[in-house]
Amino acid sequence: MTLTWLGHACFLLESEDGRVVFDPYEPGSVPGLTLPEVSADLVLCSHGHHDHCHAAGVRQSKMRAGVTVEAVSCFHDDRQGALRGENTIHIVTAEGKRIVHMGDVGHMLSAEQVRAVGTPDVLMIPVGGYYTVDAAGAKAICDTLKPRTIVPMHFRGPGFGYREIGEVAAFTALYDRVTELDSSVLDVENAPGGVVVLKCSV
Repeated sequence: MTLTWLGHACFLLESEDGRVVFDPYEPGSVPGLTLPEVSADLVLCSHGHHDHCHAAGVRQSKMRAGVTVEAVSCFHDDRQGALRGENTIHIVTAEGKRIVHMGDVGHMLSAEQVRAVGTPDVLMIPVGGYYTVDAAGAKAICDTLKPRTIVPMHFRGPGFGYREIGEVAAFTALYDRVTELDSSVLDVENAPGGVVVLKCSV
């Protein structure tokens, strides 16, 4: 099973149970990024903003994904959605692994939300701040959920991302165990523990 970062908060999960795309972005919605051609059996969008909800940009098969999907409702900000609305955390179980995409979570999770999310094998979490939790907030969520592997997303990098949001270094500086891959693809079964930073290649 592999997880490929397609930039911003968009990922492709490929498993023997099916292909899932998380949070595809519209053309022109994220500076420096263009969503590549991608196909999937299932598209999951955390909320309706243009940089997270472009299901039309994904070629969807007529196959039904064999994955299990759970959804946990939360907010895009720390004011009960008053600023940016609601957000959905998606939990996909494939090949026995719990893969969690936090979307644009903007606040600490309640005890009930923590129980619903469970313990992820892989956690994709925004770290750039401004529109979402910042590096410290993301670290606090990770400390609570205790995922095996953490994949940061929704940050500014060389030539891509919103200028208002921070770089990934602010997040990785909070950890002793960080792996930076020279690839956009993570082998989930053999993923190292701790933080894994994928390379943006789109």
